[in-house]
Amino acid sequence: MREPTVTPTGVEQFFPEDEIIVSKTDLKGHITYANQTFIQIAGFTEEELLGQPHSIIRHPDMPRCVFKLLWDTLEARKEIFAYVKNMSKNGDHYWVFAHVTPTFGASNQIIGYHSNRRVPERTQVDLFAGIYSQLLAEERRYPDWRLGMQAAGKILMNTIAAKGMEYEEFVFSV
Repeated sequence: MREPTVTPTGVEQFFPEDEIIVSKTDLKGHITYANQTFIQIAGFTEEELLGQPHSIIRHPDMPRCVFKLLWDTLEARKEIFAYVKNMSKNGDHYWVFAHVTPTFGASNQIIGYHSNRRVPERTQVDLFAGIYSQLLAEERRYPDWRLGMQAAGKILMNTIAAKGMEYEEFVFSV
């Protein structure tokens, strides 16, 4: 597991456009599968990743409200697409366009989650870096992280609604 003292380096890493990062998690978000592209870009061994929370690659520039939206969508049994800035074991970062889906068991219950991540277009990275910076600033205004997450989430959803769109439409319209 990454030491809590890892500091972001500000160095961006890239993976080939024809490759897809794939991971699977259990219901609690612990990694049960990681493909070689994920292992390589994240800088962990497979043994270091398996069983760890997927948040092991969470970059501190990512607002909590984005992950709340992700988890709320998955718990509603829906898929979600999102732009995400992740952090490698050494503190470098990499951007992905993630498609996350619930995995259903034989009785149609959710038994885990599956994520495919592709290389995003640079214009989307720049746009979402700006949006996420604003949301993160809002979250940090509150001493209680829950209130900050809620306030930033409202800003995100109000911004999207002002464009006359739902989240799904917005993600694909940029």
